[in-house]
Amino acid sequence: MKSPLAQSDLQFVIITGTSGSGKSQALKCLEDLGFFCVDNLPPALFQKFTELCARRSGEVRNVALGIDVRERGFFGDLVENLQILKDQGCQVQLLFLEAQDEALVRRFSESRRPHPLLPQRPVIEGIQLERKRLFDLRRQADRIVDTSDLTVHDLKAWMNQQYGGLGHKQSMKVVLMTFGYKYGVPCDVDFVFDVRFLKNPYFVPDLNPLTGKDHSVQRYVLETREAQRLLQLFHEWFTFLLPLVERENRSYLTLAIGCTGGRHRSVAIVTQLEPMFEKLGYQVIVRHRDISASEPSKTSLPSV
Repeated sequence: MKSPLAQSDLQFVIITGTSGSGKSQALKCLEDLGFFCVDNLPPALFQKFTELCARRSGEVRNVALGIDVRERGFFGDLVENLQILKDQGCQVQLLFLEAQDEALVRRFSESRRPHPLLPQRPVIEGIQLERKRLFDLRRQADRIVDTSDLTVHDLKAWMNQQYGGLGHKQSMKVVLMTFGYKYGVPCDVDFVFDVRFLKNPYFVPDLNPLTGKDHSVQRYVLETREAQRLLQLFHEWFTFLLPLVERENRSYLTLAIGCTGGRHRSVAIVTQLEPMFEKLGYQVIVRHRDISASEPSKTSLPSV
């Protein structure tokens, strides 16, 4: 009778290598590709972890583990535990990232962080010590990648090319944020669009207390030729743009739609953009930043 581990058909990518070579970024890339990722799991727990994954009835099939060598004895049994996983039917690949001394020194200098092995000594000494500790592990690697000349984007593209077929990559998420200009333009966005040229329900007494979520406000804002043309241009523009952005392995794209108070026009436009992006195949997250902040007074209209 086969053990649960043999039946699990788990695929492991073990990421290790020198500090500063991009291990954390590589692990993040695999997470974006749909891998179940764990950083710094002790090798002694590999078997127990695999048993837990196997009990998930196929929910977890692709696993990435980040291994950071700090203490010699702590990781001395890494190779032995990897072999046990292979013997139990798991597919295991050891990915080793490294970089030239000059590149590592530069990266530590740019981040202003000491080397984790010798925090009180020059960075180059820590790099040299780590290379000695990793020598045997490097010889066991299935893949060795020198990241000296790779940017973060280059590494992400390489990871996507090599491992994109294993994981179940999620589509890029599109965040739609509405805001009011009188409360300030948000800074953590990719694109900002101003819709203050559209008809303003603020000046209509029956519509003023409502928001762009109400159908009567939506009809008022969207009935004009300008609004319809705007939505058409949005569709044409984003049908062209979003696949190009997603090609760069972006996980999120944030679009901010602003009107005066962030309560009427911007919200009404987003009610149309949300299904538009969903039909294009993207996950959509909607945030109305100022819809409550701009709530009108019960006794009088808010000041413009």
